Amino acid sequence: MKLTIVLIISFIGVNLYFAETVQNNTVITDDLDTLKSLEPKGYYALEGQLINTLLSRYHYNKYDLNDSLSSVILDRFLKSLDYRKDYFTRIDIQSFEKYRFELDDEIKSGNIEPFYKMFNIYMFRMRDRISYIDTLLKKEFDYSIDEKYFIIRENASWAESVDELNDLWRKKIKNDALNLKLNGKDWEAIKNNLEKRYNNYVRLLKQFNSEDVFQIAMNSFTQSIDPHTNYLTPITSDNFKIDMSLSLEGIGARLQNDNGYTKIVEIIPGGPAFKSKKLHVNDRIVAVAQGEDEDFVDVIGWRITDVVQLIRGPKDSIVRLQIISSDKNLNSEPVEIILVRDKIKLEDQSAKSTTLDIMSNGKPYKFGVITIPKFYIDFEGQRLGEKEFKSTSRDVKRLIEKLEKENVDGVIIDLRNDGGGSLEEAVQVTGLFIKEGPVVQVRDMNGRIVVDKDDDPHLAYDGPLAILVNRFSASASEIFTGAIQNYGRGIIIGENTYGKGTVQNLIDLNRLTSTKDYKLGQVKLTIAKYYRIDGSSTQRVGVIPDIQFPSFIDAADFGESSEPSALKWDKIDPLVYELYSDLSILLPKLKKLSYQRIKSSFEFDYIMEEITEYKESLNDNFISLNEEVRRKEKEEREEKRFIRENERRKIKGLKLLAKGETPADDETDNVDPYLNESANILADLITLSIG
Repeated sequence: MKLTIVLIISFIGVNLYFAETVQNNTVITDDLDTLKSLEPKGYYALEGQLINTLLSRYHYNKYDLNDSLSSVILDRFLKSLDYRKDYFTRIDIQSFEKYRFELDDEIKSGNIEPFYKMFNIYMFRMRDRISYIDTLLKKEFDYSIDEKYFIIRENASWAESVDELNDLWRKKIKNDALNLKLNGKDWEAIKNNLEKRYNNYVRLLKQFNSEDVFQIAMNSFTQSIDPHTNYLTPITSDNFKIDMSLSLEGIGARLQNDNGYTKIVEIIPGGPAFKSKKLHVNDRIVAVAQGEDEDFVDVIGWRITDVVQLIRGPKDSIVRLQIISSDKNLNSEPVEIILVRDKIKLEDQSAKSTTLDIMSNGKPYKFGVITIPKFYIDFEGQRLGEKEFKSTSRDVKRLIEKLEKENVDGVIIDLRNDGGGSLEEAVQVTGLFIKEGPVVQVRDMNGRIVVDKDDDPHLAYDGPLAILVNRFSASASEIFTGAIQNYGRGIIIGENTYGKGTVQNLIDLNRLTSTKDYKLGQVKLTIAKYYRIDGSSTQRVGVIPDIQFPSFIDAADFGESSEPSALKWDKIDPLVYELYSDLSILLPKLKKLSYQRIKSSFEFDYIMEEITEYKESLNDNFISLNEEVRRKEKEEREEKRFIRENERRKIKGLKLLAKGETPADDETDNVDPYLNESANILADLITLSIG
């Protein structure tokens, strides 16, 4: 087999979209009487063997498909079905144990029946839960009882019996009802809302098909080898390609189903979501409304394509979303945001520049800020030899020239939320700030190493430089940031980056067979790793900033290091390169000055309080189902938020809010404490370097 290698180093993976139309919420539990077991299609045996052969020959990680990996595949498959342990009982799980050390042999032989047997039991257990919910909504719950609901169930034990599962679901639905009651809904509205929500589960259940099961099974296999190796069915592949263009219409966000919730996995640069700064990766959308005054539609439990259909709409139309932000637990009160749909233009996704004026030690500074949402290049324009084809490096060079005409004292490159893109452009952008030299090393599965270099001795900019990153800066961003850090060319500020140090290739399985009787899917597999010029990998570790900011995100919860199957960190021989400066000499003083500012900053006080509250909430595995207790907790949170907001407004000289009042649009706080502190650090660097 001859494979064409296409480097894919972006951070965000594939979203599983299916082309279906939204239906009305008219599904009733009686429809579940017709639920039938699913069976694999005849050619899936061949396709499964083909996937295994492909991975065993070309995957970077030389793995053994043995009993040990079989055990991992089983656990991943069950987790993908019942992540919160809401459907299976311990008896079900025990019945699946016979497959624990057999799945490796079954995959090799092309027998995928075991996956279907487990999935069919899951479907019928889901049906049983939906039927049980119907009985729970016959009368209103008693909210005066002192009992608690176990909300964080990923590490919980499996229910011992159906009775235990029933009690778990009674508390789950009671908690949903209490949340709605605390938000002002009466029982009739609560009942109607929950009936619609769980009827959506019925629709989801009825829409499962054979391809869905095969995809989940194959991804349980491929992602047990590494998290960036995926299988896409033909339908998923086709709709992913469609989505790549359709996603540029609407709000500009990629969505993914996460245990019944619609989670944002990528904000498209230049889109309404990106420009609003109100939506972030890992936020969850719980309801959608059209226009300025239509009712919200609860979308918890909806199939992802149905949610996408609701959110998309004509240019200039309004969509309202209720979201639970990524730094809040699932029982937090949703926040409403309003977005105006738009078409995303290529230029809206391009690098942009602004200037930032600050005072540091009594001296004024003007800094240029260049924001790079992703590392992009117009491959087609480049191939055709167009003189003005668009690329990150060309745009950044132009922005630098513009900023230098404005006599900036230094430049900050903002790579926050930049999930990657073109490897070539990461090298080219690095070359704007260094003389010729190596930028990154790429090692393939056979151990061959290719060094990507900047061969142009010209520097577009040789002045003071800072790079601002966060946990969502990944892949190509890490290549650029790591090179700047290794050369001592600039100071790296922010959060530890994501840690994706692998390269993927997308392969169409249809190219590997001669049959035209059926259409196969595609495989995205890891074929290489990249390394910094000092020989260290960014895999799992990422790029550690020279000066770190407070962060909501724990590396154990998000990032490459949170993935059990992620490839390991390692090191190869370093390259020869010339340092521009040794910033380690100045770092202790720079850290001390930054710490003192952060400690005395009311903006960072606010951030630190929120981080503390968020991390404490992660330890709250249980939540009260007593209305009086919950109402008191809610009032205390709102009062604390109200007092804190007015404290900030007082310091800023803004009008204080009355109880229940929301800030006017023109009073929206656009202060970016992280960017401002980065500017102060860069000013300190300039002062200390001169001194």
